[in-house]
Amino acid sequence: MDNRKFTEQELIRREKYKNLVEKQQDPFEITEFERNATLKELRTKYENFSKEKLTNLESKEVIKTAGRIKQFREAGKKGAFINIQDQDSDIQLYVRMDEIGEDNFNQFRELDLGDIIGVEGMIMKTDHGELSIRVSKYTLLSKALKPLPDKYSGIQNIEEKYRRRYVDLIMNPEVKKTFQNRSKIIRALQGFLDGQGYMEVETPILQSVKGGAAAKPFKSYFNALDREFTLRVATELHLKRLIVGGFEGVYEIGRLFRNEGMSARHNPEFTTLELYVAFKGLKFLMDITEKIMKECNKAVNNSGKIKYGEHEIDLSKPFKRVHMVDAIKQVVGIDFWQNMSLDEAIKIAKEHNIHVEKHHFSVGHIINLFFEEFVESTIIEPTFIYGQPVEISPLSKRNKENPRFTDRFELFIIGREYANAYAELNNPIEQYNRFEEQLKEIEFGNDEAGEMDIDFIEALEYGLPPTAGLGLGIDRMVMLLTNSDSIKDVLLFPQMKPRE
Repeated sequence: MDNRKFTEQELIRREKYKNLVEKQQDPFEITEFERNATLKELRTKYENFSKEKLTNLESKEVIKTAGRIKQFREAGKKGAFINIQDQDSDIQLYVRMDEIGEDNFNQFRELDLGDIIGVEGMIMKTDHGELSIRVSKYTLLSKALKPLPDKYSGIQNIEEKYRRRYVDLIMNPEVKKTFQNRSKIIRALQGFLDGQGYMEVETPILQSVKGGAAAKPFKSYFNALDREFTLRVATELHLKRLIVGGFEGVYEIGRLFRNEGMSARHNPEFTTLELYVAFKGLKFLMDITEKIMKECNKAVNNSGKIKYGEHEIDLSKPFKRVHMVDAIKQVVGIDFWQNMSLDEAIKIAKEHNIHVEKHHFSVGHIINLFFEEFVESTIIEPTFIYGQPVEISPLSKRNKENPRFTDRFELFIIGREYANAYAELNNPIEQYNRFEEQLKEIEFGNDEAGEMDIDFIEALEYGLPPTAGLGLGIDRMVMLLTNSDSIKDVLLFPQMKPRE
């Protein structure tokens, strides 16, 4: 027994459904409806025909199609115009009593907005030139027991828009287009990487050791093994094991899980690309990242110049490449190329109102804080920021010329990070020492630090060739290329707070 409280409109619709059942016309018992054309195919085939040409077609095709009722208006007492939509298009139906019979027509008038129907009929154009189907038969395929929102105001509550995405998709073709474009972007990304000869793989989501990124994990418990596991925060360490195993180019497009806050830019469950290629270095990574961004843009936009919010950027131009220390010097005027003690760096940080943790911070951490505080938001055009300090890059190689920094970059566009890449650290002895430094950070309260992964160390001891690794945020890239304000706009089902 359903004890929910229903609106007056919902009660009326349930009564209509009850009447259908009593007449043995239950739409939910119908298992299929064979279409011979989608609405987009009909428009593509007949849109440019004149009314006269459609009327005089020698062999008229009987159209069988289906869709959801979006508009309904009566044309006198014996006729009606309705609009239906399917996945890609919509079309007008013209229904007359003398075509389908009085009883059927009276039942037809009892249909509601949101009902899904199948129709048969002939293609035509009205006097106003509107492509339409003159219906000779209809079948109710599904009864909408809840009414759709008003077509002009839509879903007013933004939380409900994301929570009831299925209604949002029905009401807003632009929303549906965003997710169709998301699929095109991912297909373009896969096609490009496959074309380079790289292999798509899958790695475990449940992991016994947290690693691959500085992030707080979601924890779970594996009953069969009687031990705690985490949902992966990165795919990195397993993918690099595959390079050790002899594959020379592997990638994964998959979900990551980080137990952090939600905002317009962050969802705790998100999608990334991670790519690892043997025998390649930092310049290769910059070049291929730039190509990926441009190829994905081509899949959904007609120009390299795209708008995002109030900004226009040009993805067709070469991306800028700036060392992190030079970027800080340009914006703030502080020269971190100069060797300085931790006390000197802390003093400079305090002068600029930057909070420094007492325990696990170093000069490298402070350099990164200066970049995040003063530089990141000033970057508009696509820019590779490279040379991150070694202290914040536990899995990347040191730079030969200046071992304080690493062969690593992050891609920034309009103040947001889109990619993180580096020449992978393949020295198992140094990797062990870096993991130990991470363990010290955990002791001092950094719950984002990585854990010791002995199996990964042992994999490196078998020999990892020089390897280039890239991580790219799919959701943020889709936001950029579809001009979407919030990450929730590009996730079909984002995480939401419970209804109050």
